[in-house]
Amino acid sequence: MKSFHLLAFLFIIGCAQAQSFDPAKQPAAPDYSLEKNWSCLPFRSDEADKIPNDEKWVSDSLKDVDVFYIYPTIYMSGPTWNEDLSNAKLNKKIDTKPVRYQASVFNASCRVYVPRYRQAKIKAFYDKVEGEKSLNFAYEDVKRAFQYYLDHYNHGRPIIIASHSQGSWHARKLLKDFFDSTALQKQLVAAYVVGYGLDESMYKSLKPCDNPNQTGCYITWASFKKGYEPLKSGLYNTVCVNPVTWNRDTVDIDQSKSMGAILLDFNKKYEGVCETQIHKHYLWVKARLPIVSSWTVLHIADYNLFYYDIRKNVADRVKAYLKK
Repeated sequence: MKSFHLLAFLFIIGCAQAQSFDPAKQPAAPDYSLEKNWSCLPFRSDEADKIPNDEKWVSDSLKDVDVFYIYPTIYMSGPTWNEDLSNAKLNKKIDTKPVRYQASVFNASCRVYVPRYRQAKIKAFYDKVEGEKSLNFAYEDVKRAFQYYLDHYNHGRPIIIASHSQGSWHARKLLKDFFDSTALQKQLVAAYVVGYGLDESMYKSLKPCDNPNQTGCYITWASFKKGYEPLKSGLYNTVCVNPVTWNRDTVDIDQSKSMGAILLDFNKKYEGVCETQIHKHYLWVKARLPIVSSWTVLHIADYNLFYYDIRKNVADRVKAYLKK
């Protein structure tokens, strides 16, 4: 959790240093036909299979929907703008932090696919020229991974797109390139594009979700301590969906309505601890939780705070989609 906290801190106040981006000097591209270039795949044991002890594992053979999850920035510093996928230490951090605590939320209802990609280092978000090149370079991996998934794994199955932070920077583009006003949009159950700003003007036909059973839509929020007014940042834009009510009302939602959070221990469920309210297109949260309650920027806990709320909502949207 400490490394995630550092990520959020740098995301808000980071400073860029001049360094030109050269695609020829970045690490080699992953081959998505090789399983080693996927953090998680169905029908094998990996970190996305983690579940609380009070739940029973649902076989991937019984799941009718896939989730394609794109993880946030874990690459904080290094000799290249983009991550080297042979870095075993960094891969382990990705697997045991965002994949374990975010991608796993979907495993009760979906087969989970998580590609490794040459993510941009954190400072890419503070360099409007070279950093943008690095992010676009990383997106090309995500795009190729998704195309490989479509060609070899999907077989016409319904899809959920899920992401956080840098992953959501890429997911926004993925939705535009593959789903917005395309035939594939019919296969979209929903997109959970969390922790990075979205604007309704980005898409022609894709719309924000306005109720917990709506499908073919996208969901986004960025979490801050209630009463805190953040500086304008990429974490939020003009759309926010409340992950407790799953609508965009700005009313204050009592903590008793939240289904449950997790921190580091999957077997310790914190029920009814998050009071929520949409405020200026981002989410105010009063979290009665250890450590987290003292934070003003809750970016790293966007999923943790609403783990059980998301889990239930995914099941509801899958059910509504399949009923159609």
